[in-house]
Amino acid sequence: MMKKAAIIIASGFEEGEALTIADIIKRAHLQCDLVGFEQEVKGGHEIIVRCDHILNETLLDYDMVILPGGYGGAEAMKNNPTLISYLQQMNEKGKYVCAMCAAPIVLEKANLLVDKKFTAYQGYDQKIKQGTYLNDKVVIDGNIVTSRGPATAYAFAYKLVDLLGGDSLVVKKRMVYFNAFDVKEDE
Repeated sequence: MMKKAAIIIASGFEEGEALTIADIIKRAHLQCDLVGFEQEVKGGHEIIVRCDHILNETLLDYDMVILPGGYGGAEAMKNNPTLISYLQQMNEKGKYVCAMCAAPIVLEKANLLVDKKFTAYQGYDQKIKQGTYLNDKVVIDGNIVTSRGPATAYAFAYKLVDLLGGDSLVVKKRMVYFNAFDVKEDE
């Protein structure tokens, strides 16, 4: 059975991150749904996105949940007790709980960074008191996956594709990733 991912879309989300991740996962022929706090959600740069579903308990059926950054979106997610509960339940089942940029503050609120290595947007090493902050582009610690900011969305999304059982190398080649970023094929 194909694994499926959900990206949480809350008001003020970072559009570049959310849409890059959704695009790359879909290019790998994997299911990736936008799950919004409402059907239509305005991002941090005034771009309105129409979501596939509205947040409810069906989130628990996904293999992976992904929290894009954006300060407003991260704050909205952090302050949503229903989402926090779903994240905790998914974590208990060993499902992938992923966050980038400002969104690792949501993982901290759910107590998911205790004794974990993580990364986040610059300055969040001071804001987040749980876990051990690293400067890496992407940090995987068990089922918790984190990344830095808009420019690391590609690296993050490719790792998520691999974790979902897809082949990121094929997608990287089709997207001209190696030529564009001066990265080697093992990055």
